[in-house]
Amino acid sequence: MKRFTVSARLGGFMLMLLALFATVPAQAAEKVTVFAAASLKDVLTAISDDWKAETGNDVVLSFAGSSALAKQIGEGAPADVFISADLDWMDNVEQQDLLKEGTRFSLLANRIVLVAPADSTAALTIAPGFDLAGTLGDEKLAMANTDSVPAGKYGKAALEKLGVWDAVAPKVAQAENVRAALLLVARGEAPLGIVYETDAKVDPQVKIVDRFPEDTHAPIIYPAAVLKDASSPVATAFLDALKTDKAKEAFEAAGFTVLAQ
Repeated sequence: MKRFTVSARLGGFMLMLLALFATVPAQAAEKVTVFAAASLKDVLTAISDDWKAETGNDVVLSFAGSSALAKQIGEGAPADVFISADLDWMDNVEQQDLLKEGTRFSLLANRIVLVAPADSTAALTIAPGFDLAGTLGDEKLAMANTDSVPAGKYGKAALEKLGVWDAVAPKVAQAENVRAALLLVARGEAPLGIVYETDAKVDPQVKIVDRFPEDTHAPIIYPAAVLKDASSPVATAFLDALKTDKAKEAFEAAGFTVLAQ
C-alpha cells in the first residue's frame, strides 16, 4: 500500500511538471529585414532560405536598385541590413549616420558584361572605339539607370573610357535596375544590354557577347552593413552567416568573387 502511494505521488509530480512545461511558450522566431541590390536576388534568396531552415528565424528580402534602397533607408524605411552593389550608395547611407558602427564590410565583387538574346548572332569584341553604336543601328542598348543605379554607372563609365559613350548615349534604354535591363534583352526588346556577369549567368535567355575590361570602370564591390536603427536582434547573425564557407560556395557558384573573410 505504501509503495502504491509513493508511485502515485511520483506520477502526480511528473504530471505537474509536464503541465508546467506545457505552459511555457516556445522561443519565438526572430525576423530580419534585408534591403539588397537586385543583382543578388537569386543567390541571396537561396542563402536566406537555408539560414531560415537552420535557425528558424525569418528573413524578409527587398530587392531593388541600390540607389532606390538607399533613398528609402534615408527616408526611414524599416530595414535591418543593407547590401549595396557599389560603395557610393553605402557611403551615402553612412554619411547620414544610418549605419551601426563597426558592422560595415566588403562582401563581394562582380564584373559587367555585354549581353544579347541567346539566339543572337551578334559578335563584338570590347575595345577602345569598338562599333557598338553601329551594331545597334536603330535599336536600343538596355542598361540600368546610368545616373544612379550602380550597374548603369559602371556601364557608362566603361563606355566613356572606351570612347564610345557619345555615340551610344542616344540609343540607351534605361531601366530602373539591372534585372529590368536584363529582362529587356531576354525578351528580345533590346538586341544588346550591359548587366553584371552574375545576372547573365542566371538567365538562359541571354548570352555573354564579351566582358568589359576591369580597368574601364571602378571596382565593382558589394558592401554590407547593419543599419543603426535595426530592430532585429539577429541582424548581425544574418550578416555573419554570409561569411560562412557554405555561403561562400553559393556566392562563387553564382559567379561572384567573395571578399569577406
